[in-house]
Amino acid sequence: MFSPSQADVRRFFCSVYAKARAGQALEAIETIASQWMDEHPEYHTDFADVDTALTTMYEAEEGRTNPFLHLSMHLSISEQCSIDQPRGIRQAVELLTHKRNSLHHAHHDAMECLGTMLW
Repeated sequence: MFSPSQADVRRFFCSVYAKARAGQALEAIETIASQWMDEHPEYHTDFADVDTALTTMYEAEEGRTNPFLHLSMHLSISEQCSIDQPRGIRQAVELLTHKRNSLHHAHHDAMECLGTMLW
């Protein structure tokens, strides 16, 4: 099972951000990550500085959303939909996308459910 550390995840997103901004070729998973990053310009400064990314703590009590967790959830939902696991998630997200008229908003709704299940 793939089990990256917190630092690995943060390095991945920072690397993708840098590669995309430099116009470098991206691998498939990096392309998906980059597309979701483009949907979240409010996090671009977090992705631009890997050293700060590795040391910053994002505390919910302080009202700070963890951009790395947020993007990881987007990737997770994207992957789940691509393989339809759990079965039916693809259709559920497609229906929600149609209802909300936005894949992005549908993902955020799905994240709320995922977060409830995890925490």
